[in-house]
Amino acid sequence: MTPLPQSTQYLIIGAGVHGLSTGWHLAMELEKRGRGSGQDIIILDKSGPGAGASGIACGCVRNFYMTEPLHALLRHSVDVWMHDPVAFGFQQVGYVSAGEANQIADYEKIHKSQNSVDYYSDLYVGADARHFLRTLWPDFKTEGVDVAIHEKVSGYAGTRQVIKGLAQKCADHGVRVFSGIEVTGYNIQGGQVKSVITNQGDMTCDLVIWGLGAWTPHHWRLLDKPGVVKCHYSDGTAVTKDMWTYWRLLEGEVYYNKPYVTPDGHNPPVLHVELMNTPVINEQTGEMLQDHLYVYFKNGNERMDHPGLQGGTIPIKLGPEATTDPYGHANDDYQADPWFADYLCSAMGQTMSRFEGIRPHFRERRNGGIGAFTPDNIPVFDWAAPNVYMIADSNHGFKMLGAGKLVAHYLMGDDPVDLKPFAFSRYAEGRTFGKSNSHSPWV
Repeated sequence: MTPLPQSTQYLIIGAGVHGLSTGWHLAMELEKRGRGSGQDIIILDKSGPGAGASGIACGCVRNFYMTEPLHALLRHSVDVWMHDPVAFGFQQVGYVSAGEANQIADYEKIHKSQNSVDYYSDLYVGADARHFLRTLWPDFKTEGVDVAIHEKVSGYAGTRQVIKGLAQKCADHGVRVFSGIEVTGYNIQGGQVKSVITNQGDMTCDLVIWGLGAWTPHHWRLLDKPGVVKCHYSDGTAVTKDMWTYWRLLEGEVYYNKPYVTPDGHNPPVLHVELMNTPVINEQTGEMLQDHLYVYFKNGNERMDHPGLQGGTIPIKLGPEATTDPYGHANDDYQADPWFADYLCSAMGQTMSRFEGIRPHFRERRNGGIGAFTPDNIPVFDWAAPNVYMIADSNHGFKMLGAGKLVAHYLMGDDPVDLKPFAFSRYAEGRTFGKSNSHSPWV
């Protein structure tokens, strides 16, 4: 094992999507500007690349957000995905979202905003929406569907593939990644971090960058930051909220031995359906599983030992405390509930007739993971201390591959306008993002 250096200029903690993307882009910016190279950057991860949510995500890349500033951020992300789609395993199949009449106005705003930043999408309303869905999926049950949006440049990627691709990009530019190194504390002088304390000794550094995912709250506490924040909204109201809230993720796989393709034989877009007034009924028992339908799925990619589909639904809110170690499938406390398999399969069957009765083909295995969400469920990109930059993605991370690109430009002295809405100061300045017209915290 290569000994851990005693110092570095740029120290990134966390080797997930954000940490690796930031390391790669920062190295390129240092080289381009003649200010250094990837040799000035070290990435630490207490387990290894992709050991957190980045390594177990379903892999969807989409821009269906009611929070409009996110649209430009995802535009940058698709640019990065398409920089080397083979290395990142990116399948640009598109993304389709469908909803009921109560979301038509939301879809219209999303469509307008997406196209204004060149994230091209088409909008369909009423009978046009139902016809469009059936052109892609002839057995789509369109009763109750009144609106649909088709994002042309979205898609999905394999989690292992993108982590491998990003790690190689870092290596190509001289960025060193050290696995098995846990940061356990910070030595602070005059308000700034002078060194980090690790299980392999101290390391001095000029700048720390967090790409911590679910471990962000832990490091927030290591800096003695408050557990609550007062959130001011544009309407003048203010609410004190937990700084971090954990949610338990619900995603899984279903075997399907027929080609899941469009009528012309192509890989279909990722599909997302939210019917806010349509209950999900258990196909096997007839009982109501939930009073609304929210499901997304796509062709299976990684982690499938036989052909099938991967999908999920809305995560479960846990609260301000959760156990992050062990993470994911290894943690007994945060596995998907038994009802999740019934829900996913029944919701898929309610969406398309081809999936009716698919419950026996649900892949029974451990499906676990948690994420740390911000007070308004929207990412924060800002300083946690004078020389500690925080990428807190509120579990949106995998699709936001371009955040590292923007952060690298910012750290080099640029002022990317598309990062400004996500500053921590928004909570005090009346710019806290409000609740969206959805059951999900992700829109």
